[in-house]
Amino acid sequence: MISVTILTKNNEETIGLVLESVRLFDEVILLDTGSNDATLDFAQIYPNVKVFKSPFIGFGPLHNLAAEYASNDWILSLDSDEVLTPELANEILALTLDSQKVYSFPFNNYFNGRHIKWCGWYPDRHTRLYNKSVTSFTDDQVHERIQTKSLLEERLTAPVKHYSYRSISDFLQKMESYTTLFAKQYAHKKRSSMATALFHGGFAFIKSYVFKRGFLGGHEGYVISLYNAQTSFYKYLKLAYANRTPISQDR
Repeated sequence: MISVTILTKNNEETIGLVLESVRLFDEVILLDTGSNDATLDFAQIYPNVKVFKSPFIGFGPLHNLAAEYASNDWILSLDSDEVLTPELANEILALTLDSQKVYSFPFNNYFNGRHIKWCGWYPDRHTRLYNKSVTSFTDDQVHERIQTKSLLEERLTAPVKHYSYRSISDFLQKMESYTTLFAKQYAHKKRSSMATALFHGGFAFIKSYVFKRGFLGGHEGYVISLYNAQTSFYKYLKLAYANRTPISQDR
């Protein structure tokens, strides 16, 4: 059997769609880090959902904590804005699972009602189904991933629908959160400066808008390319400031 794990905080706009898409799974572990909207109300609608709470300890550690709460060894890890298509749910449930494998599937990413096929958002594939007795997520604060080690990857064909950015406010909130976590994760491990930040920001825009054909995406392609540039700039600017802070004695 498979347990679905989902991290949440104030996701009332999408969590209902996500939970509906996994209603056929034996168990859903919802690990919440402080919702004060209707997110947890949605969880009470579905009998297969179990709610746990935790302070924010970084995305990688949170994913591993959610897996610890799961009754089953097989973990399907989803974010609170990732909706399984019925085709993917059926494909996963029909698998003969092999503990020496991890399973990946494609992601269709949406912004402003459009399936975005530019800016590095397409094609997009992630490993999200694994056996927790064999592997786990990395402990990274951000950009965490399942450690594949020497495991084989089986590539499923049906997609997830990913509604990560529904508004400009979502861009700004995630940029603030992710850039801060990046700086925390790499403080005193990577060098940075204003010049480094400017270089990374400028190159990120060119990479997204030109090399990854964001210009074909019209308004959405331009906005996403600007977002990628600003995120890259602030990641390294915050890192430059974090590197100025003395290392605490208890690290």
